[in-house]
Amino acid sequence: MSEAVDTAVAKAFRQEWGQVVATLIGLTGDWDLAEECAQDAFALALEKWRRDGVPDRPGAWLTTTARNRATDRLRREAVGAAKLRKLAVMSRLEAGVTEPAGTEEPAADEAAVSGVRDDRLRLIFTCCHPALALEAQVALTLRTLAGMTTSEIARAFLVPEATMAQRLVRAKRKIRNAGVPYRVPPAAVLPERTKGVLGVLYLLFNEGYAATAGADLVRRSLTAEAIRLARLLARLMPEDCEAAGLLALMLLHDSRHAARLDAAGDLVTLAEQDRTRWDGRRIAEGVGVLEAALRRGRPGPYQIQAAIVACHATAGSAADTDWEEIAALYGLLAEQVPSPVVELNRAVAVAMADGPAAAMGLLDALQASGALAGYYLLPATRADLLRRLGRVGEAVDAYREALDLAATDTERRFLARRLAETTATR
Repeated sequence: MSEAVDTAVAKAFRQEWGQVVATLIGLTGDWDLAEECAQDAFALALEKWRRDGVPDRPGAWLTTTARNRATDRLRREAVGAAKLRKLAVMSRLEAGVTEPAGTEEPAADEAAVSGVRDDRLRLIFTCCHPALALEAQVALTLRTLAGMTTSEIARAFLVPEATMAQRLVRAKRKIRNAGVPYRVPPAAVLPERTKGVLGVLYLLFNEGYAATAGADLVRRSLTAEAIRLARLLARLMPEDCEAAGLLALMLLHDSRHAARLDAAGDLVTLAEQDRTRWDGRRIAEGVGVLEAALRRGRPGPYQIQAAIVACHATAGSAADTDWEEIAALYGLLAEQVPSPVVELNRAVAVAMADGPAAAMGLLDALQASGALAGYYLLPATRADLLRRLGRVGEAVDAYREALDLAATDTERRFLARRLAETTATR
């Protein structure tokens, strides 16, 4: 029973955390209070559900419990008269209303002004306030809506956990001191927040597609939520080519999800994947969305990344992949978004197009710069190229370094296999 409840609470956290916190922030306007009360609700669920059983509607139970905690806090602090009136709206959950928590429509005037009718997407736009730096917008929203830990967000941004914790604290302080309102912005100012929203959805999808830590490489609940929100955003802003590009990128990546892991849950490389298991409808939709965006003649970073993934998704076999085109696209991407990760990916493409020796200089420069220190894919990529060049001893050392840095069990098992195979050839 205890194990079943633990599993149910973990599932509810993945599926409901963002909605519970979004609802409380919308009702109280207090970021810290919302997070703390949501955490209390999940902790209480472990206790109550073991005794009473898992409720039929976990999300409603969690939202009600978190709302009650917030009510108690506001009463104790004697600062909640107006907020308590807003919280009273949630009392209908206790009166037997059957709608799941968070499905209420926004106020008619609010939705009409903004055009944003989805609760979580509305809150993402609200959090991506121009008063905050872009990284702070993205990090705060990921922490609050996706339930990502500070360490997970730090790995996504390639910064130390302590640095990210300080950024989150400073951002919350700025929101509080500046009195940044938690409300849906008018439609006229939505475009100025789009860059932050796209960044949030991109990292949300990435965390689901290739988790930064834990036992599972893939977190389908996150990828599904990111795609859902990206569809809403693309419909909300049909003239924004990058919104379409991001949706296409997600769809094309997601088309391969069934082939990325084998029956044992181990990673299958792109070259070794069974392409008959790829989702043809997802590929066709992604390519169609991308082509429509590219026809407008304003290619941006998300469209370029989607074009790279489309090269893979539309190749009949690994041998048919147009690596020269992919290398060229990475070069274009590097011009628009200078990034060591982009340079690492470009090096991989160059190695496939022109041979591993042609890419070693790029990897040596990245290693010397220190820009990717602690990023396991740099030594993992070096190991692969060194192995292909016959420099087995150096490859073994690089695989060991990558294995020490990898954060997920799936990635560690994959690297351990590669290390064993390479060691056996010495």
